[in-house]
Amino acid sequence: MEQKIRVDRNMGANLRRLRGEHGLSQEKLCAALQLRGCDIGRTTYAKYESGELNIRVSVLIELKQIYGCSYEEFFLGLEPSV
Repeated sequence: MEQKIRVDRNMGANLRRLRGEHGLSQEKLCAALQLRGCDIGRTTYAKYESGELNIRVSVLIELKQIYGCSYEEFFLGLEPSV
């Protein structure tokens, strides 16, 4: 039996935008996250940005600190349409 993957909203575009605004490569961002105790490799982070993998809350908390942004920045444009 084939399992269908349910497509959900993802914040990949916002993660990519924020990283670009701060002039960070995926490698440099992952190094900064690792210094903060998040064991994230570049391949895993690339999957967050592509929407293939859901990001962990602990990583969002550290990204908020790195970028100095609000949590709303991660969710821009993801509101349900009315």
